[in-house]
Amino acid sequence: MLHHLFQWLEATYEPPGFQVFEFITVRASLAAVTALLIALFAGKKIIAYLRTRQLGETVREGEAAGAVSHEHKAGTPTMGGVIILLAICGATLLWGDLTNAYVLLVLLSTLWMGAIGFADDYIKVVMKNKDGVDEWVKIAGQTSLGLFLGAMLYFLPVFRDTNTLTSLPFIANGTFDYDFLSPLVGFDIGWLIYIPIVVFIVTAVSNAVNITDGLDGLTTGTAAFVSIGLIGLVYITGNANLADFVNDLFLPLSGELTIFVAAMAAACFGFLWYNGYPAQVFMGDTGSLALGAAIGTVAIMIKKELLLPVLCAIFFVETLSVIIQTGYFKYTKRKTGEGKRVFKMAPLHHHYEALGVHEAKIVIRFWIVTAMLVILTLLVLRIR
Repeated sequence: MLHHLFQWLEATYEPPGFQVFEFITVRASLAAVTALLIALFAGKKIIAYLRTRQLGETVREGEAAGAVSHEHKAGTPTMGGVIILLAICGATLLWGDLTNAYVLLVLLSTLWMGAIGFADDYIKVVMKNKDGVDEWVKIAGQTSLGLFLGAMLYFLPVFRDTNTLTSLPFIANGTFDYDFLSPLVGFDIGWLIYIPIVVFIVTAVSNAVNITDGLDGLTTGTAAFVSIGLIGLVYITGNANLADFVNDLFLPLSGELTIFVAAMAAACFGFLWYNGYPAQVFMGDTGSLALGAAIGTVAIMIKKELLLPVLCAIFFVETLSVIIQTGYFKYTKRKTGEGKRVFKMAPLHHHYEALGVHEAKIVIRFWIVTAMLVILTLLVLRIR
C-alpha cells in the first residue's frame, strides 16, 4: 500500500527522493524492518493475550512418559504463528507491489495453509480436542492449494512463457521442461505433469516444516536461515544482470518476491525473540504449515524447487526419519511380531534428545547446519 502511495505521489507531485522506493532492495529492507518490529511489539501483546486466555500447549501422554519428557512445556502459549503471519503479510502489504501475480499468489498460499493450521490449533487448544483437524482434511487443504497454485502458474498468461520450465543445477543455461511429452503426443498435456508436481512440493514442504516443529526455536530459526537463502535466489532470478552472470533463468517480475521473503526472514527472527529456548510461545500449526507453504511456493515460482533438498535438508531429514521409523517398525512387527526402531524417537531431533543432548544444543547445531546449507545452495547456483 505504501509502495502504491509513493508511486502516486511521485507521479502526481514529483517530490525529490521518492524514486528510491522503486528499488526492490530498498523496499525489501523496509519490509524486513517492518516485519521485525511487528513481530517484536505485536508479538508481546499477542502472547500476553494467549496467556490470559490460557491457550497453552498440552503435552501428549506419550511425550511425558517416553524417553523424552516435555512436561515443562505444558501451558506455554501456542498459536503464536499468528504473529508470524501478521508480520509477513503486514510488511508485504505495505511495501510490496500488490498488482504483482507472484506476490499475490505467495500471500494466498501462506494464508491458505495458515488458516488450516489455525483451525487445527483452535480445535486442539480452545476446544480441547487433542486430535485437531482430521489428517484427511489437512491433506485435502494442502492438495487443493497445490491444485490451485499449479493451475495459476500453468494457465495464467504472465507465467505462460516459462510455466513448465525449471532450473537445472550445475548446467550452464540448464533448464528442464516438465512438458516434454506434449511434442510427442501432439497436444498439450503439460498440465497433467506440472500440476501434480506442484501439489507434491507444496504438500511435502509444508508437512516437513510442520514435523520439524518440536523444539524451542528449531523451526523458527531454520526457516529464518532458509528465508535468507531464498532472498538470494529470488533476487538473482528477478535481476537480468545477475541471472545472466550465473547463467540461470531470468523471470522479469519475480524480483518482487524479494519483499516477501525478506519479510519472512525478519518475521522469523522477530518471533525467535520469544520462541527461543526457553520458549515463551509456540508457533503451532498456524505458523509451521504457513511457513512450509510459503517456502515451497516461492521455490516453485522462481524455478528452484530442485534446490529444495539442499536448502531445506534439515526439514527433509526430519521427515525422512519419521518415514524410516514408521516403515521399519511396521515391517519388523509384520515379520517378527515385535516392532523395532531405528531411532530412539522420531523425528530426528527427539532422537538426539533421547541420547541426552540438551535441547538448546540440538537447535543451535541444526541452525549451523542450515546456515552452511544456505551457502552451499548459493554456490550450487553459481557452479555451472
